[in-house]
Amino acid sequence: MSHMIIDGRKVEFTDEKNVLSVIRKAGINIPTLCYHSELSTFGACRLCTVEDDRGKMFASCSEEPRDGMVIHTNSGRIRKYRKLIVELLLAAHCRDCTTCVKSGECVLQELAHRLGVHNIRFQNTREQYEIDDSSPSLIRDPNKCILCGDCVRMCDNVQNINAIDFAYRGTDAQVMPAFNKKIAETDCVGCGQCRVVCPTGAISIRTNIDEVWEALADKNTKVIAQIAPAVRVAIGDNFGYAKGENVMGKLVGVLHRLGFDEVYDTSYGADLTVVEESKEFIERFTSGEKMPLFTSCCPAWVKYCENKYPEFVPNLSTCRSPQQMFGAVVREYYKDPEKNEGKKIVSVSIMPCTAKKEEILRPESYTNGKQDVDYVLTTTEIVRMIRKSGIVFDKVEIEAADVPFGIGSGSGVIFGVTGGVTEAVLRRLSPDHSKEAMHEIAECGVRGEEGIKEFTVPYKGMDINVCVASGLANARTVMERVKNGEANYHLIEVMACRRGCIMGGGQPVNAGPRTRKARMKGLYDTDVNTQIKKSNENPMILSLYDTLLKGKEHELLHRNFSGK
Repeated sequence: MSHMIIDGRKVEFTDEKNVLSVIRKAGINIPTLCYHSELSTFGACRLCTVEDDRGKMFASCSEEPRDGMVIHTNSGRIRKYRKLIVELLLAAHCRDCTTCVKSGECVLQELAHRLGVHNIRFQNTREQYEIDDSSPSLIRDPNKCILCGDCVRMCDNVQNINAIDFAYRGTDAQVMPAFNKKIAETDCVGCGQCRVVCPTGAISIRTNIDEVWEALADKNTKVIAQIAPAVRVAIGDNFGYAKGENVMGKLVGVLHRLGFDEVYDTSYGADLTVVEESKEFIERFTSGEKMPLFTSCCPAWVKYCENKYPEFVPNLSTCRSPQQMFGAVVREYYKDPEKNEGKKIVSVSIMPCTAKKEEILRPESYTNGKQDVDYVLTTTEIVRMIRKSGIVFDKVEIEAADVPFGIGSGSGVIFGVTGGVTEAVLRRLSPDHSKEAMHEIAECGVRGEEGIKEFTVPYKGMDINVCVASGLANARTVMERVKNGEANYHLIEVMACRRGCIMGGGQPVNAGPRTRKARMKGLYDTDVNTQIKKSNENPMILSLYDTLLKGKEHELLHRNFSGK
């Protein structure tokens, strides 16, 4: 085993890819603005610069560790250097920190405090740029960009969209779409992963908080909320709970306190999706038509398929996403005057995803000319609403989601992780609902963090070839293999965000490996503790098919391409 001397201490290392990783292993938090372990090394900010025993200074993120290295991370020379870098960044930066949406969680702001930058000696000569608010999902403010390149590499390396890149040079350098187009005019799918890695407020969520506040304040409006599975394991640690803890009961109670009249569980909509998608898959699998079947729950993936692989659009499932199925059913349910009490219905969905904001506006998401879901609030936005309200999260009593749309199966809950949709479908196809059968499905290869998972499961004497992909660059790899005839799949699940909705573009940021694993475990633990494991065994779903859905299954549960 190799070792190096870091600040006078011997530190052993094995397969760490750079000096920075070894330093952090030693318990030293070196500041960075442009380094993410899952992205390619860029080395732009130079804040991770360290000094060796010969006085040589270098960026630790781009230096391979060598046996016997002697590293100084906090010399006087290094401290002055880092402080100067932050001061120069702030000199060319918009400094409306008190009103910035990123205030309190901005990495640049944090570093300014940490490094003791109390005044800026340099004049800001940077030109003011127009804010791009063309996207229904994201807002891009070039004035807050520090040119770290994180968003560019995320959009290129991980998501394979290439909607933004660097333009010009020197002090004129900018991050922008090609030819300075609006982001809505590019191939952007609204996944929000660029926002997740942005250290400042240069890319932020397009918020609908004010509109929802207005609806809640209107006595003539009945406001309905649905909560996605991934939200319940991502919101708690913002209020002092353990990472990944399921705080659904607390969240329901808080939303009732905020003024939401009814709070439901999107897992119910996921159960509907499983029933319909399983039926569609068997029909296609039996006939051999429009195979393989692609899942359609992720709107960013659907848009990516439309943009990059239009020839495969017929292979997309005709089923609406859980959000849209739920929205259509709720809208139909509240048509009854006894249910709506003569009030206007406003439907709000609380999602881990920024792309869901665009999904509700798509023509096929309308039912009979009516928008089914009025507003989407991301997990990040609902956190802000709760903090604004002054409600102390952990002091609120636990409440159950309201009926009749508040009961979901374990299959619906695991939609929040990559492979969850597939596992739910496989449960539905299984004639056995025993504990052993569910365990066998869970162990077939469907679970795990891998970007691409391939496996085969038996079904009535035949084999079903399955592929699960998360991250659009991984989706591209799969699609190219299908396109070139190199792979023979029957069912392909794609989630735009790596590891699924638990890491969606609307989730609270600074989610490292521990957080990712905790969120995944939180959903699987919830599944374990849920009595109903299969979507088709949810009594509330069965009742719905016998009543409100009778004769309206296609109208309410499938994508209507006739539009508005």
